Formats: sequence, C-alpha cells, structure tokens
Amino acid sequence: MAAIVQALSSSDAEQQEWRLRCDMAAVFRVSARLGWNEQIGNHNSLMLPQARSGDTPMFLINPRGYLFQELTASSLIVCDLDGRVVRGKGELRKVAFHIHARIHLRNPGATCLLHVHPQYLTALSMLEEPQLLLAHGNNLFLNDRVVVDNWGGQPVHDNEEGDRIAGLLGDKTIMIMGAHGVTVAGPTVEEAFDDLYAAERTCMYQMTAQATGLKLRQLPEKHRRGHSGPRSAFADCRMFLDAWRRILDRDEPDYAS
Repeated sequence: MAAIVQALSSSDAEQQEWRLRCDMAAVFRVSARLGWNEQIGNHNSLMLPQARSGDTPMFLINPRGYLFQELTASSLIVCDLDGRVVRGKGELRKVAFHIHARIHLRNPGATCLLHVHPQYLTALSMLEEPQLLLAHGNNLFLNDRVVVDNWGGQPVHDNEEGDRIAGLLGDKTIMIMGAHGVTVAGPTVEEAFDDLYAAERTCMYQMTAQATGLKLRQLPEKHRRGHSGPRSAFADCRMFLDAWRRILDRDEPDYAS
C-alpha cells in the first residue's frame, strides 16, 4: 500500500490536515450510524502529512471517552508514535496506542487504521475457525486481503503484542481479530472505509445464509482476483465516502466543525 504521508508546505499541510479531519469525522459518524463501535471504545487513526520531510510523524485519533457520534473534525487529537498527545484536548487510550502506533510504525503503508466491532465481523471472530468463505461475488475481491489472528483475544496492553499484530497484518488490509473484532488498514481514509464496509456487508450475507442451515455455494477458486493492493484499483472508494458525506452534510453538518 502506498502511503499518503508526504512533505508539504506548512499551509498546504494545514489544509490537507483539515480535509483529512473531516473525512475521519465522517467515518466516525457513519460507523456510529451503522453500529460498528463498542460503547466509548474502538478507535480510528490516520497518519498526517508532514510539513517538512524531517518532521516527527504524527497521527490523528479519537480521544478517550467519547461516543463516535459525538466526534467532530476538530475534536480529534494528534499524537506522536510514542503515544504523547501533542495537539488537542483529551487522552489517548492505551489499548489504542499499542494497536495503532505500532502498526503505523511497522507498516508505513497503513496510513489509515479502523479498529471497530461491527456485528457480523465480530460474530465471525468468535467462531473457532473464523473464515470468510468464497461464497459471494464480493469474496472474489476480499478474501486475498484478509488475515485471521487466532492468537489474540485479550486487550492489547503492551508494544510486544502491538508488534505481533503489526507483523501478522503485513501487507493485508483486513485483520479479523479472534474473539475481538476487526482492524482494517488502508493507504487513504476512503480506501480503509470502503474495505471495512465491504467486509462487514459480505460477512452479513455469509452469516445470514449460514443461519439457514443449508450448504453454501462455493465459487471457483480460479475466479479469485488475488488483489491485495489499493482498493481504489477496483472500487469507487472516494465517491462512496463523498456520498456518505453528502448525507452527513444534510443530517449532521457539525461533524465537519
């Protein structure tokens, strides 16, 4: 995944940061609408563009203690990869630091990280052998992007566990975290969001079909796309997030404040 972190002028970096803040706030609000987050838990982060190439890497993330539906573009905090809050009001949740900072550090292409507990992917993570089956057309594009973490299940409280997760994720974009939830990585906000949305919808289809007790259709392996690169190569990720932003502009315009 090609990172969006780049050297910009100070004014360009500020303008780019505001655009990214609005995108992230939109993802938080849509996630709240879709019931993806766990109470005041869960966290989404984004590496910020640098004004100068030697600047300290920083990332945006939601502060501890807020519902996703409360978050706005200006309420997100900026942290360094050592977990210090350098801008904004609020506290960085420790479990968020150990997951997000370590993946950002170890996987430079993982510019945006979405860690949530959506209903169907989380239910799948609770199975003894969680697996997205090759049963729906979406699986042809998704399945080569997925890795399953069967060794976790506990809150991430140290860098060692964060590093293990980062290493397991590698160049995949979707990690089903056993007995936990899901973490999705992308080179942009819109690509991570689109991957997460598609994975949760596809998992919903699978879990609903399995609930019938009937045998699932198995699509031919030869039809798998084998694509683990940017999702935007085959999906209208930017257009999809922009469509959601139009809904939010109408119904919840404060998200971009």
